[in-house]
Amino acid sequence: MEIFSLLLQLVQYLLSLPLVKTLIPLVIAIIKIIVIFHVLLGVVAILTLIERKLLGRMQIRHGPMRVGWHGVLQPAADRIKLMGKEFIIPAQADKVVFVLAPVICLVFAAIPFAVIPWGPGHIYTIVDLNIGILYILAASSLGGFGLIMAGWASNSKYALLGALRGIAQTISYELPLVLALVGPLMLAGSFSMNSIVNSQLQTGTWFIFLQPIAFICYLLAGTAETQRVPFDMLEDEGSLVTGFYTEYSGMAFSVFALAEYVNIILIGVVAAIAFMGGWLRPFPSIAALAFLDIVPPFIWLLAKSMVFVFFVIWLRGTLPRVRYDQLMYFGWKILLPLVLLNIVLTGAYKMAPQHGAVLIIYYGLTLISTLGCLAICTKWFYARA
Repeated sequence: MEIFSLLLQLVQYLLSLPLVKTLIPLVIAIIKIIVIFHVLLGVVAILTLIERKLLGRMQIRHGPMRVGWHGVLQPAADRIKLMGKEFIIPAQADKVVFVLAPVICLVFAAIPFAVIPWGPGHIYTIVDLNIGILYILAASSLGGFGLIMAGWASNSKYALLGALRGIAQTISYELPLVLALVGPLMLAGSFSMNSIVNSQLQTGTWFIFLQPIAFICYLLAGTAETQRVPFDMLEDEGSLVTGFYTEYSGMAFSVFALAEYVNIILIGVVAAIAFMGGWLRPFPSIAALAFLDIVPPFIWLLAKSMVFVFFVIWLRGTLPRVRYDQLMYFGWKILLPLVLLNIVLTGAYKMAPQHGAVLIIYYGLTLISTLGCLAICTKWFYARA
């Protein structure tokens, strides 16, 4: 007992030191970073299997079935296979830049999760920034440097053309993606991720019902940002082999794939926070559904973000790849005017929300614009299919 008493006194003394008090928040933040990063790795591994299974069902086949029961061990088998492959660096490549490119893509895809609130309170967030959404947009956009570095360092025409396509596509769709988030930010009156969720809790309405145009544009722009079908022009195997990572093999190739899936999850998480109430349960203002509060908040956020992931997989199994000129046309001449129209409508709503006539006009124009947006997008994709 005396030993335990001495140990307790020692711990209390150490915790009272100023240096230890300063280091404790840092240690907690590092633990959160490690936990979130490993959870992301696990979710990405599961997503690869889910995507292949869903695509198989959409195409009337089974998908992976060989490794484990119904193929559940396929992600582990793929990881072991990639770890066993040689990482070949071309003789004429810029070796330092060639190695750094996939690392930069993964790092800038992962660091935005530092400000993602997975629930109420500081325990669910690594850092609670009052400009969280700006940090996410700024950090994620820097991943484009990894693309151009990979294309340039490979010393290959195919890789360079794929990287140039990727940068042009990222810049073109970054603008409607950011502007689509302006509507929810105007309604919330803050750039903080927690404030956006709390604003939806106070109003009792998810922003997806007030911002349907912005939500549709965000989904399409987010799909283009992640370079997924039908917007995967930088990986056009018909003309560019595999695009900017043509010369990559082994684990370096898998790091690019990992960064792609992390970006998809990030776009889905931001969509869930900005439009679907974040970690809140469905209809938080209805007391009859209070029993749903037993579900942890991070489960709700993850489940809502999977809506975007399923949408991306659904598009991949449904639509063909568009031409590059069609890709640019859709971003600049369809998505951009729609998000600008949404900002104007949201501004009018914010200027005079107490007038019934303004509300009627706002909801009427929003409904008409949403139906028009769906009609235009459907017709455009159907014409290319």
